[in-house]
Parts: sequence; C-alpha cells; structure tokens
Amino acid sequence: MALFIDPLYFYLPSIGRKDGSWCSKTDLNLRIVVTFFRTIADIFYLLHVFVKFRTAYVAPSSRVFGRGELVMDPDKISRRYIRSDFFIDLVATLPLPQIVIWFIIPELRNHRTNQNNNALALIVLFQYIPRLYLIFPLSSQIIKATGVVTKTAWAGAAYNLVLYMLASHVLGAAWYVLSIDRYLSCLKSACKKEEIPTKCLHEYLNCGFSGTGQYSNWINTTNVFKSCDPNEDITFQFGIFGNAVAKQVVSSSFVRKYFYCLWWGLQNLSSYGQNLSTSTFIEETSFAILIAILGLVLFAHLIGNMQTYLQSLTMRLEEWRLKRRDTEEWMRHRQLPEDLRTRVRRFVQYKWLATRGVNEEAILNGLPADLSRDIQRHLCLDLVRRVPFFSQMDDQLLDAICERLVSTLSTEGTYIVREGDPITEMLFVIRGRLESSTTNGGRTGFFNSITLRPGDFCGEELLAWALLPKSALNFPSSTRTVVALGEVEAFALRAEDLKFVANQFRRLHSKKLQHTFRFYSHHWRTWAACFVQAAWRRYKRRKMARDLARIESYAEEGTTVAPSTVKSDLGVAILASRFATNTRRGIQKIKDVGLPKLPKPEEPDFSVEPDD
Repeated sequence: MALFIDPLYFYLPSIGRKDGSWCSKTDLNLRIVVTFFRTIADIFYLLHVFVKFRTAYVAPSSRVFGRGELVMDPDKISRRYIRSDFFIDLVATLPLPQIVIWFIIPELRNHRTNQNNNALALIVLFQYIPRLYLIFPLSSQIIKATGVVTKTAWAGAAYNLVLYMLASHVLGAAWYVLSIDRYLSCLKSACKKEEIPTKCLHEYLNCGFSGTGQYSNWINTTNVFKSCDPNEDITFQFGIFGNAVAKQVVSSSFVRKYFYCLWWGLQNLSSYGQNLSTSTFIEETSFAILIAILGLVLFAHLIGNMQTYLQSLTMRLEEWRLKRRDTEEWMRHRQLPEDLRTRVRRFVQYKWLATRGVNEEAILNGLPADLSRDIQRHLCLDLVRRVPFFSQMDDQLLDAICERLVSTLSTEGTYIVREGDPITEMLFVIRGRLESSTTNGGRTGFFNSITLRPGDFCGEELLAWALLPKSALNFPSSTRTVVALGEVEAFALRAEDLKFVANQFRRLHSKKLQHTFRFYSHHWRTWAACFVQAAWRRYKRRKMARDLARIESYAEEGTTVAPSTVKSDLGVAILASRFATNTRRGIQKIKDVGLPKLPKPEEPDFSVEPDD
C-alpha cells in the first residue's frame, strides 16, 4: 500500500485555467488526502523499525555446532540492527515528501514551478527505492516461513498481477509528471522568446500569481499557449508526452488522468515501449529505455510466475489427459479388442473422478509415522467399524489394521480374484457390490453364488493361512470367483500386512471372534448350506428306506397272512411287489451317484501362539 501511495504525489501538479489562459497549479485536496494516507504508512514503517530493535536473532557463530543460539540481549540486537538494515529502514520511514510539499516549497516562494516538480519527483523516487528494496527480503522471509507467498493458485496469480499493475501505476504517474514538466518547458521557451508587444514573464505561468495591468495586457496579446498546442504545427517536440497535452490529460480531474495514465503505463509496459515515438530529448529517451527494460524484466518474472500459478490449476487435468491419450495410443498399437478398451477407459475415468489424480499412498508415505497413522485412523476407522468382523476387535488392533489398509477402486466387470488363483490380499467392501461364486473346483452340477455388499469381505482363505504358526511361502488358492457388479470402493489388506495383524489376533484368545468369522465368512456359509442339504438328503433317504421296508413287509404278509389293515387280495400283493422292486432300483442308483461334497473350510485358530 505504501508503494501505491507514493506515486500519487506525482499527480499533485496540474494545468489549470486563469483569465482564459493556462497556468500551473497544485491540487490542494489531493495533497491533503495523499499526505494523510502517506503518514499512516509511515507510522507502520516506524513500528517496523521498533519491532526490529526488539527482535532476537540466531548468532551465526553458534550454528557451527548444529544448534543455533538465540540472542535476546537488547544491546546486542540494537548494535546488530544498526550495523545492518537500520539506515535503509530509516530512509524509508522519513516523511520527506510531506516536508517538501508543505514546508520547503512554500518557503522558497519562487515561481519556477517545473523545478519544484522536479524536486518533488526526485524526493519521492529517492525514498521509493529503499521501500521497493524492502519488499524482496520481506517476500523471502514469508517464503522461508510458510513455503509460499500465497496458499492458492488464484491468490498467487492475483498477487503477481497486482505487482504488475503497481509497476504500471508507477510508470503512468512518472509519465504524467514528466508530461507536466515538458509542457511547462515549452511554455517557458515560448515565453522567453516573446517580447513584442508585451514582454512575457515566467511568473505569468503560475496560477498563484496575482494579476496586474501588465499581466492583463499580456493575456490579451500573447501567443505562448498557441505555440505549445500539439495540434498545431509547432517546432517544439513533445515526443511521448504529446498525448498528455493534446488530450488535455494534464488539465483533467484526478480520476480521469489517473486511469488514463494507468492505461498508458500498462500498455507500454506490456509492449516494452515499442509503440513509443520519442524525440531527441535525453530525459525522454532515457525514460523510454527504462520502460523497455522494466517491461522485459517484469514480463519475464511477474507474468511468468502468474502463468505458472494459472497452469498449476489445470496441471493434473493436463497430466490425466496426456496419460489418457498415451493409453489410447498404446491400446490401438497393441490392437486390443473393443471390450477391453471400454473397460480400460471406464477404469481411468472412475479413478480420476474418485481421486482427481492424487496419489494418496505417496502422500501418506511422505509424512511422519505418527501423523500418517492418525490420518489413516481418521479416514478408515469409522469405515472399518462397519465391517462386522472388525467390530469385535479392540482399538489397538483396529489402529494396526487402519495403518495398513490400502484404498482400491474397481469398475463394473472387474474380476477381483478367480477360483483357483492365489490370493494376495483380503478385501473389505466399503461401497458397491461384488458377486462371489464357486463351482467347488469345477465340479459338474455344482454352483453357488452370493452378493457381497458394504460390510462384507472376501479372501478369508488368506486369513486362515496367515494365522498358521508357520505359514508356507505359497499363498492359498481362492475357492471363489469374485467380480464387481458396479463401481466398487474397498480397502485391501495385503498378505504381508495381514500376517502382521494375524499375529496380533492370536493374542486375543477369543471364541467370540472365531464365531464371528464363521458367521460372516461366505465360504463357511456355503459349506454350512451344503452340509445341511447333505444331512437332509441322508435323512430323507433313510426315511424312504424305512417306508419301503414297511411296504415290503406288508406285501409279504399279504401273501401268507391277511392283516387287518391290508386286504389279502392277489392284485394288491402283485402291485406292492412291483413298487418295492422299482424303489430298490431308485435307491441303488442314488447310492451309486452320490451327493456332491464340499470340503470343510480350514478354520483359523485365533488362540494358537507361534512356536518359539
């Protein structure tokens, strides 16, 4: 804000009208406003100096041993500050422009207005340089403390744009004051040449001059103002300042001339001053050279940084687009069938929508262990508690599980595991549905299918393997085929991580956990259903055998002795005999075929301790 306020002093001189002629004056209202805000900015600079007199520092000599010693002695702090940055801060704090415009210039009481304007411009520039210098160490301290100046890309782009606009603001204000000086130089040059019919005095060009009879005669007969009109054919070269005079910027209100000067500075700073048509005036050409150099440097630095900030907004999107393009080219080069291409596209799209290109695992691995554990607990604990199998565990084991869970994504039609393939991870469904089916190793006529929903898990064979005291190196084979019915989000517990967690399980000695595992294990459910079906069929077979034996006994008794309940009729006996014979044949066929048997799942022993 201080850097923005200081160039406003350049807008104090202006050209006004008096008795139908032009003259130089100072905008009193603007002078009061600018002085007020400038004084507030000076107070902050003064407070900054006081703070630095009380700011401790780390002694450079103490850093040799790897630990900095904080120096808190006020005398040492003061001496160090005075020897380093005190004089620069002091020059930036002094209210030099206020003193010049309120005390020095009025006391001179001369009418050389252009000299007063030059003195004011030099004083402001003299103090503007140290204030501009203080921005760089301040920015470096902010970056050193927080890593960046701004936290978001939009804020960073806006910050660099403000700096660029500030440079345009300074150049526009400097162009305005130089235009005033150039116009007054033209008026004085024409005034110096004019002696007939009335001699021109420099005092006549000041609006504060009180008119006399000779001044009135000069006003009515002078050609000075017509000689300095850029629209006329004059010999005086205004160069790059001609527009300020021709468009009456020097005599406009503050708002009008400020926005025009800001536009002029922004236009020429962006084009490196290529559109400027300068004269041979040395100060003018030097100013144009300064515009070209500043434009090149600021465009390379500030606009380059702004472009970097803006590109960071779409960086991940561009990376995803390039990756998707490379994937398409690879699939086309390998001539993949259309169904595989569709599945690949669906997975890439779903992964982008779910993660926005962020590698969560890489971020967590880059954090300290305790912080990563707390984050994993925050993300996974509530979801893990939804799994009934995990709800029976204490917080210590849940923390160990959350620390090792890995988020996985699957699209529709994705095979998580196939029957007979080795199982490398245990999957816990968080969102979506999975179809789990088995053919009991490809047995003909056997098929069982169930649907896994949020809270269910698959791959329990790996848990039984991990709970063995001495697990084999080979992973267990899957007894089921698991395929995604839609987009599925789940947590995976890998074999090596499950082995660690399983070692913790063995210390539970809990039958309740064992029964919970049986109840929610679909492998055990399938085996239990088959076991119940086989038992029911055996029961039906034994019952049918008893009924047939009873019928046969009735038939045999009907041929010899007629019981009270069965008629001793020859036809009935023959029919009973034939029925018994056919029934025996059916039973014999059933015995020969046999029922499909499903082996009992291996039951994990949660109470066995590993052998030493």
